[in-house]
Amino acid sequence: MKSHFFLFVSFIPYFGFSAPKDAKPRSIFVKHITEKITLDGHLNESIWNSANRADNFWQFFPTDSLKSKNPTEVKMLYDDTHLYVGIRAKSKQGKFIINSLRRDFNGASNDNVSLIFDTFKDGTNAYLFSLNPYGVQREALISGGGSTASDALNPTWDVKWQSEGRIHGNEYELELAIPFSSLKFREGDQSWRFQTYRWDLQTNEQSAWSNVPQQQLLINLAFLGEMAFEKPLRKNRAPIYVIPYVNALSGHNFSNSTNASTMGFGADAKIAIGNGMNLDVTVNPDFSNVEVDNMVTNITRFEVSLPEKRQFFIDNNDLFGSFGSIYNDAKPFFSRRIGIVRDTLGRNIENRILGGVRLSGKLDQNWRIGLLNLQTAEDLANKVVSNNNAMFVLQRKLFSRSNLGLFLLNRETFGSYEFQNPNNLYNRVIGVDYNLASANNAWTGKFYLHKSFQPGDFSGNLSSQAVLSYNTRFYNLLTDWVYVDKDFRSDLGFIPRTDILKSGNGISRTFYSQGNLINKITPRIINLMFLKPSWDYKKTDQMVWLNTDIEFKNQALLTFRYIWNYTYLTANFDPSRSGATPLPRNQDYTYQQGYMAFTSKNSSLVTFTGTLTAGQFFNGHNVSFSGTTNVRIMPKTLISLITNYDHIELPKPYATADIFLISPKIDLTFSKSLFWSTLIQFNNQTNSMGINSRVQYRFAPLSDLYLVYNDNYYTKEFGPTYRSINLKLTYWFNL
Repeated sequence: MKSHFFLFVSFIPYFGFSAPKDAKPRSIFVKHITEKITLDGHLNESIWNSANRADNFWQFFPTDSLKSKNPTEVKMLYDDTHLYVGIRAKSKQGKFIINSLRRDFNGASNDNVSLIFDTFKDGTNAYLFSLNPYGVQREALISGGGSTASDALNPTWDVKWQSEGRIHGNEYELELAIPFSSLKFREGDQSWRFQTYRWDLQTNEQSAWSNVPQQQLLINLAFLGEMAFEKPLRKNRAPIYVIPYVNALSGHNFSNSTNASTMGFGADAKIAIGNGMNLDVTVNPDFSNVEVDNMVTNITRFEVSLPEKRQFFIDNNDLFGSFGSIYNDAKPFFSRRIGIVRDTLGRNIENRILGGVRLSGKLDQNWRIGLLNLQTAEDLANKVVSNNNAMFVLQRKLFSRSNLGLFLLNRETFGSYEFQNPNNLYNRVIGVDYNLASANNAWTGKFYLHKSFQPGDFSGNLSSQAVLSYNTRFYNLLTDWVYVDKDFRSDLGFIPRTDILKSGNGISRTFYSQGNLINKITPRIINLMFLKPSWDYKKTDQMVWLNTDIEFKNQALLTFRYIWNYTYLTANFDPSRSGATPLPRNQDYTYQQGYMAFTSKNSSLVTFTGTLTAGQFFNGHNVSFSGTTNVRIMPKTLISLITNYDHIELPKPYATADIFLISPKIDLTFSKSLFWSTLIQFNNQTNSMGINSRVQYRFAPLSDLYLVYNDNYYTKEFGPTYRSINLKLTYWFNL
């Protein structure tokens, strides 16, 4: 293990990058005002004429070396309480693409303008606000410097702000007001880092005020400009937000013919501590209004992770959830483990959260702190114990955009239970993570070392990673090494498998086209290998990918891939999960597959994303297809259909199966405040069908009335299993 620790520490001293000496970031002056601005979507107040403009945008797509075709201008003003932004976006035709009127729209499939504010100027975390031409709002948190597509953007974050939008022929105007109390920043600051960008589906163009190299993400925080305030920002009155709820539920369990009618009460509170910290408190939280998880089919040997959608866990989630492997090989903290447990039959069931607190935010420009503590209830009928779940985090910014983080994680049983295994009384994990991001984001990486503790088990139990990526305009190189000890354990984490030494290496080369059809072609080769240390480092898995990505001028994307697989089964495995005779352990398999993926252009009224995999599969064959089709009837209706199909054909006595997942959804947005969505999911792998129908009425900012209907069926011998309807009211008080 000394070698793994050496991997962790040896890279750290060498990456203290500074900004390029010839860099000249763009800047905009923001004037202080005392006049009142009426938010009506018309920039007709005379005060707007005195505001400086952020305009003359650079293209990001299809190229990053030309100015944008359709002009966009952004003006900013501020008073003692609000930041005001006025936006004018022009087009040649005025046929703007708008999916729906629902808040938190998909930014890639709507015409929109976005604003990014890096209030602490650390290049690591920022706020994003977006508006479509009707003034529909979207906000998100950017973390990790905006460097990786998988986890850089968290769109489930919500905050109060005001906006209005109007379409005038071939242009639209937007006005918005963001309360300073909704943002975190240092008192006395006179500048923030700033970016604004636009998705223009008329010209299939993405553009940004501050130029971003095309090999990076558009939201990358390394390439922001600056906004300079006329006067230093004042300390905000520390607001207190209280969000109580009342929820009436009526349900029927058909398996045991029992009815349940409950009336639930609870509340969340958000308390600002200074201009940089938040204290979040929750008492008897209820998540019945949260959108249901999408069903998945799984023909792999490993657990699948699902995204967090519960609002309490969202704010500053990167501070807690970013520890561990970039590619989910071992994440010590996975917030969905809190409030969801396995019952005696191995099924995932809800485990009530009694309450908890979370303190998180900035101590100063360089230091962040986080403290999370939640208590879950016992469930004696399902032999579930009451647990205290706690995590402490301290993070220090290093160099220009890198950081070093320390954490302590503890899950401990609260009480005494005869049925509990003594080895499960507690589980603790400590660790240190170094996150590398150079000033120009050419170099990125992560180096971590974690250790777990549980009763009677204190030695070993290590998890570590050293991953380094070098990204230029033409080349991308990646090396990734992960070690997870067979006894490493994190009860609040996501760890698909232990006892691994993983080696991953890849290289790609991008060729840019001068034609009218193709924008760029990127061939790539990746070699991924897993060894099992406790078996004298025996190879258990290897995948070699030969990949070609073709990106078109209309933003469509086509991928071809050849996959060579080697698998040595360390345990019996039935890929169909149907109870058929499993493939035996201690047997190796070599098989080859072809893969194709296609994403259509975003501007079409009918869009499609799909993948097709076909070829050998262990000692047989398989065909797998997944696809999503969206039909929009602008701007109030979005109809979608998700389909997954897996055909597995193995020689007898092993499984031959056809696995289906069909999931249609209709989303109706009658106005900016009234929404109705219905989702149907059928999965023959789990022999289940679910119907979720959800009406949401936003009668005040972030205050809602929900009516939710759930109906679940067992499809093998078709019949209902559980049916419920609940009415939930929430209101956001500003104290």
